[in-house]
Amino acid sequence: MKHTTITLLTVITLTSLGYGGGNIEVPQTEPVQVPQVVAFTGFYVGVGVSKMSLRNDLSDEEFSANGVMLQVGYEINPYVAIEGRYTKHLGKLDYDHGKAPSLSISDYDGDFSNIALYVKPMYSIESFQIYGLLGYGTVKLTNIPLGGAPIAADRSESAFQWGLGLGYEVLDNTSISVDYVRFYNGDGFNGRATQANIVSDAWTLAVSYKF
Repeated sequence: MKHTTITLLTVITLTSLGYGGGNIEVPQTEPVQVPQVVAFTGFYVGVGVSKMSLRNDLSDEEFSANGVMLQVGYEINPYVAIEGRYTKHLGKLDYDHGKAPSLSISDYDGDFSNIALYVKPMYSIESFQIYGLLGYGTVKLTNIPLGGAPIAADRSESAFQWGLGLGYEVLDNTSISVDYVRFYNGDGFNGRATQANIVSDAWTLAVSYKF
C-alpha cells in the first residue's frame, strides 16, 4: 500500500509538470572572450636615416653627411636592452674647411661611419618610451685630406659613446623613434688636430620592429 502511494504521487507530480509547462531549461551563457596577449622574443631590428657630423672647434672644419643607421637589439626586460648600431653616410660627404686653408677637394671621396654596442636603459609611459644609450664604439673617416689630393689618410677613434631618445609605439610590434648620439668628444682625432677638440655626433629618425 505504501509503495502504491509513492508511485501515484510520482505520476501526479510528473503530470502536473507536463501540464504546467514545467520543462526545466538550463540557462545559456555567453562564451568568455579571453584577450590574446602577443608574445615577443625580445629581439628587434630597425633602420633609420641619420644626419652625421664631425667638427674641429679650433679650425671650424666640419665633415657632414646624410646616412643610414641599422640596429639590432635584445630587450632583457621592460627597462633594459642591449643594442648594436652601424651608421654610414650615403651619397655626398660634405667638407667645410672653416678657417683652415681652403683645399681643392671638390671630388673628395671618403667614408664616414660609426659602429657601436650600447646598453639601453628605457622607461615607458603608455605608448611613449624615453631611453638612453651608453656604450663603446668606433667612428671612422677615410681619405681625410692632408694638404690636397692625392695626400690623404684614414683616421678612426674608439671611445665611450652616449645618447638620448624618444620612441612612440605605433603598433604592438612597431615603433618610431628620434635620438641624438655623441660618437666622440676628445682632443685630436687619431693623431690629427691634436691641439683641437673634435666632436662627432648624429641625429637619427628610425623605425623598429619587434619579433
